[in-house]
Amino acid sequence: MNNLPDVLCLNVSPSLQVFDKPLLRYLSTKLITAQWEYSQSQDDPCLLDVAVTMLHDYLKFRNRPIHLIGHSMGGLLGLLYARRHPERVRSLTLLAVGVYPAINWQAHYYVYRQLFPFSREKIIAQMVESLFGYRYPKNCKKLAKVLEEDLDYSLSPHSLLKTISIEASGVEVPLMVCGSQDDFVVDPHSLQGWQFYLKKSDRIWQCPQGRHFFHCFYPQLVGEQILDFLQELERENLECPSRNSVFPKNLVSEIPLTRNQVSENRN
Repeated sequence: MNNLPDVLCLNVSPSLQVFDKPLLRYLSTKLITAQWEYSQSQDDPCLLDVAVTMLHDYLKFRNRPIHLIGHSMGGLLGLLYARRHPERVRSLTLLAVGVYPAINWQAHYYVYRQLFPFSREKIIAQMVESLFGYRYPKNCKKLAKVLEEDLDYSLSPHSLLKTISIEASGVEVPLMVCGSQDDFVVDPHSLQGWQFYLKKSDRIWQCPQGRHFFHCFYPQLVGEQILDFLQELERENLECPSRNSVFPKNLVSEIPLTRNQVSENRN
C-alpha cells in the first residue's frame, strides 16, 4: 500500500471532524498527511475494539510504522491501537487526552445529567460555553447542534447508564501529549499525570489557551510543536538506521518540506 500517508489523524466523530481540519491543512504542507474516519449509526454498539480492528485492517499491509495523531476519542483509539500493535506505530501524538484517557466531554455531560435536574438542551448549552467560551446566541446554537450530533453518532463508551474508565498507563512507542491550559475536560493536572509514564523521548506540551479544541484555533502553533517532536525522532533515526524516516535525510535539521497531499479514508 504505497499510497499510505506518513502521518495519520484519527477521527471517530463525523460532527467534530471539522475541528481537525486546520491542523491537518498545516501539517499537510510539510508531510503527507491523511485522516482516517470511523462512523456509526445510532443503533450500532459503541465498541472500541471494533474501531481498533478496522484501523488495523487499514494499516496492516503498510511496510513501515506510521505517525498517529488523535484528538480526544480519536486519541484514545490511537492509544489503544499503539498498545496492541506497537510495531505498527512510529509515534503517537495525543491532543486533549488525559492520563485517564476515556474521560471526554461526553463523560462530563453524563455526570451533569445524573447530578442535576436539567434538560439535555440546557446542559449542552453549558457545555458549549465551557468547551468553546462562546456566549453569542448564533454561534452557540450551531455548536450545540454539533455536540448533539456527537452524542448521537460518535464512538464514545459513555451513556446515561454508565461512564467507563480506562486505567492510566504508558505506551511503548514515542509519545507526545498536548493540551490547553484552559481546557476543563483535560485540565493541566490531568495532562501532567502523564509524567509518571513518559520515556526519555516523550513530551508534554500545553497550549496557552484554546480550550478543548485548541488545535483548531491554534493550528500553526500546535503543528510546529508536533513537527518539532517528529523531527527529533528523525534525528534519532540517523543514529538508528533500521528505523524508517518520513523526512528526507538532508532536511532533518530543518522543518521538512515534502509533498503536499491530504487524502481521506472513509469507512
